[in-house]
Amino acid sequence: MEKSLIDEILRFRDARNWKQFHNPKDLAISLSIEASELLECFQWASSAEALASRREQIAEELADVMIYAALLAEATGLDLEAITRAKLAVNAEKYPVEKAYGRKDKYDRL
Repeated sequence: MEKSLIDEILRFRDARNWKQFHNPKDLAISLSIEASELLECFQWASSAEALASRREQIAEELADVMIYAALLAEATGLDLEAITRAKLAVNAEKYPVEKAYGRKDKYDRL
């Protein structure tokens, strides 16, 4: 996530004095709740149906997930860009292109 966007999220939070409520546990819970609300957009529908009828709601819930992820990273002192790049490097080793290309199998089954 771009630093200026993270800064904007933090300014929004700080303008409302909400940091006092944003401990890692509660942010992780909120992140999970928002991810569940995103899942709910797809419940009982195909991906195509959900996107056709609930695209705006999907966008809002996805944005909520990203906001809570940024807040959780800040609350834990983790650099979201750095940890994401590190995880991509780990995943690149677990899922090398020559083995994983076009496959959905978990890394231990490639």
